[in-house]
Amino acid sequence: MTERFYLTTAIFYPSERPALHSMFEAIGADAIARYARLSGRETRFLTGMDEHSANVERDARERGIDPHELIDPWAATWQATFARFGISADRFIRTTDPDHAAASVEMVRRAQAAGDVYEGTYSGWYCTGCNEFKTDQQLVKGRCPDHPTLDPQWLEENNYFFRLSAYQERLERLYADNPSFCEPEHFRNEVLGWLRDGLRDFSISRSGTTWGIPFPGDDRHRIYVWFDALTNYLTGAGFMSDEAAFERWWPADLHVIGKNITRFHCLYWPAMLMSAGLPLPKQVFAHGFMLDRGGQRMSKTTGNTHDPDAAADTFGVDGVRYVVLREVPFDRDADVTYDGFVRRYNADLANDLGNLVNRTVSMSRRYLDGQLPPVTDATEAADLEVRAAAERAVAAYHAAMEQRHLDEALAAAMGLAGTANGYAESQAPWSLNKAGETARVGQVLAAMAEACRILGHLLAPFAPTGARAILDQLGADVPYDDRGAGGPGFDELLPWGGAGRGLVTGTPSPIFPRIELEAPV
Repeated sequence: MTERFYLTTAIFYPSERPALHSMFEAIGADAIARYARLSGRETRFLTGMDEHSANVERDARERGIDPHELIDPWAATWQATFARFGISADRFIRTTDPDHAAASVEMVRRAQAAGDVYEGTYSGWYCTGCNEFKTDQQLVKGRCPDHPTLDPQWLEENNYFFRLSAYQERLERLYADNPSFCEPEHFRNEVLGWLRDGLRDFSISRSGTTWGIPFPGDDRHRIYVWFDALTNYLTGAGFMSDEAAFERWWPADLHVIGKNITRFHCLYWPAMLMSAGLPLPKQVFAHGFMLDRGGQRMSKTTGNTHDPDAAADTFGVDGVRYVVLREVPFDRDADVTYDGFVRRYNADLANDLGNLVNRTVSMSRRYLDGQLPPVTDATEAADLEVRAAAERAVAAYHAAMEQRHLDEALAAAMGLAGTANGYAESQAPWSLNKAGETARVGQVLAAMAEACRILGHLLAPFAPTGARAILDQLGADVPYDDRGAGGPGFDELLPWGGAGRGLVTGTPSPIFPRIELEAPV
């Protein structure tokens, strides 16, 4: 049976349209999903929108419309943006989907049957941005550190609670036995700190609202947004709707989330699954944030965001996908600027990679009518080195991808591009052609084309359209579809000589045109 891989993003807070910092998570997860498909794994990729926020109900009421009238166009805009950016999700889940309501109700019922739900009164500060009650210790100068422009609300409510404290020892054992359940380590250490401080029961219902999924046994309440939201990962696998699919896809292999919601995914979520008698996901990976020039987290509440559509108009979709994952390490925060994006795009894509592909295709057309010989077993030192560089790049790329170090995977690929450009300069096929050394010209250009072919496949998870354009210009086979599925995978495509034949190159055309613009996105 083909190895399967089930990957999810967090579901996104509702807003009229996504910002680039939200797309960062989706693009990164998409690169991981495409890599999994190209590695021969049957892959299911889930993303979506968390729609039962109190903010949705409030905004809809202020406009005098039903919440669905507000949220439906928003969801459509998010889906259209995801489609533009090539997010190859198998499902865009919405927490208003009927099958998700059934799954959420079942999770509450299982917690009730396990004796993990009780009724009580909660009083405390509530952040409408996080949809979470905050302790005094979590507030900074009386404000939520993630939403400093929002005033926390003091709420006193009669709610239903989940007995998280009952899972203290089991969660301690989880991390003792399987510390990689939460990666990377620096975010896991924060989770372990909360665990050492002792777990507090948390509210799983809200009263006084009609927006949300009715709470089992008490229609006066709605299932609280986090208990509802986390259950989406089960819904997306077929829980309560498709038994065979659920058996196939659960447990999830990887949850990709932002570092600000590790408490929910690394403590609440495993406890909920333990209570329900369901297997735990294999890993939660928390990514860092895109920060502005001043080191502040990008957020719609602070207004320091970038528009993904405007960025795509400047860099192209593949250019945006590349620069955000190359400039921002997936496992930690990083400052980003428009100038930095332009420099990275021009240096890596327009210059190193673009120049290599263009000169390879152009010279092969000019000197050999596009007819390249097969890559032969090298005997010259320069040929041996470019092959060794390709093999080192592939190994480093795989190692980085398995660790979710996406920027390092791209750095490995660009290292090969740099080596191949240096090889072209040292071998000077233009001089060889002038001297009439046609056979050597063919060997050099075949090696350059082979490096380009491997680069095209390495870039496929990150810049799928540009990667396909590279392979098309080389005349190389592209045996997988636009999602990276089907046909031979990386094991057959990435070894040196994997083309198995001499390539017939096409017409050279710039794939990543240089950017001269100076205005910010």
